[in-house]
Amino acid sequence: MSETISAGRADTGDGQGTAATEGSKDTAAQAVLPVRRSCPFDAQPEYERLRAEGPIRKVATVEGAPVWVTTRHADARAVLADPRFSSDRRHPDFPLILGGAGARERARRQLPSMITMDGAEHSAARRAVIGEFTVKRLAALRPRIQQIVDGFIDALLATPAQQRPVDLVKALSLPVPSLVICELLGVPYADHDFFQERSGRLLRRSTPVAERQEGIDELRDYLDRLLTVKETEPGDDLLSRQIDRQRAEGEIDHESLIGLAFLLLIAGHETTANMISLSVVGLLDNPDQLAAIKADPATIPMAVEEFLRFFSIVDSIPRLATEDVELDGVTVRAGEGIVASGVAANWDPGTFDDAARLDVARGTRSHVAFGYGPHQCLGQNLARQELEVVFETLFRRMPDLKLAASREELSFKEDGVIYGVYELPVTW
Repeated sequence: MSETISAGRADTGDGQGTAATEGSKDTAAQAVLPVRRSCPFDAQPEYERLRAEGPIRKVATVEGAPVWVTTRHADARAVLADPRFSSDRRHPDFPLILGGAGARERARRQLPSMITMDGAEHSAARRAVIGEFTVKRLAALRPRIQQIVDGFIDALLATPAQQRPVDLVKALSLPVPSLVICELLGVPYADHDFFQERSGRLLRRSTPVAERQEGIDELRDYLDRLLTVKETEPGDDLLSRQIDRQRAEGEIDHESLIGLAFLLLIAGHETTANMISLSVVGLLDNPDQLAAIKADPATIPMAVEEFLRFFSIVDSIPRLATEDVELDGVTVRAGEGIVASGVAANWDPGTFDDAARLDVARGTRSHVAFGYGPHQCLGQNLARQELEVVFETLFRRMPDLKLAASREELSFKEDGVIYGVYELPVTW
């Protein structure tokens, strides 16, 4: 998981001119990461401007620190695949996209997590859990996902006309992936209000520092207690199997398990929930696209890839150069930060024809919606499966579904670390 971004003005502090920045420092100084996103159907003019000036630009973080940003698809993939770019947010020079008082100290004290690991340490942590997300294991889970989706749609269809419109975020988008990840991890779904409220707080950039830390501490304490119980009373779930594996290898690393649970619980429901909501908006607002998948449901997996590319709910993925790296004619020096922009990469006209158009027949999986390289999203195939089941079932069982508000009336998550929509009123 990574940070999305907001636009403004700042001094980049660019003390190291290169061919990409000479003669354009005043222009580059206007760009600040994070770049704010408004309507998901509009091109991001800040990225378009930066791309026109050069593929890799020096801008500034919210802290005012200089940082490179990629604006082209190939460069984003190159950064994310190169082991010379570190993901360790605990490093004092790591580019922080979420600033605020105490941000450096919070980063230094982060729970151990594969998202902040590099090299052999990261490979070992990922290898320990990757078996939970194999194609075979997920295929076995699909009937249960179908059952979960049908259950929430049953409830929707039972809603009396006088109680409509219904917020699809609360009725379907959020509960489906929440229940799936709860069952996978062995987290009681009865506690979903607790962790959804805390994760929502953490994923808003506008959340005050004290509230953010309080949410982290409360979630950490909750998972600490949950794992303590599982260490003596294991169940048939991912976290219990990790405990058994560690015990068989000699010692349980309780803190690393908390970090794993924290990462998977938040990433496992927030990302998919926002993708469901935005994709429904995209289809209901583009009836020709909806008609295409209704006419041939076999094309839904291809449509899912286009939704992932088009909406790019996770934008900025930060890295730190551990040695000098030559990238597209620019030298990123050791100790400098660089941000791979998922939005800019996925809307790069040099890679995707007519990139600003939602086209469910586009048929490409070359997007970076799940990242790229060694840190590519662990649960990407689970997310794909959930999205496929939701769209096939929703529009088959509720063919008359429609928005109960105009697109302009919707409140998009401009302040969200993960982009999405806060509410989605629908009727039928």
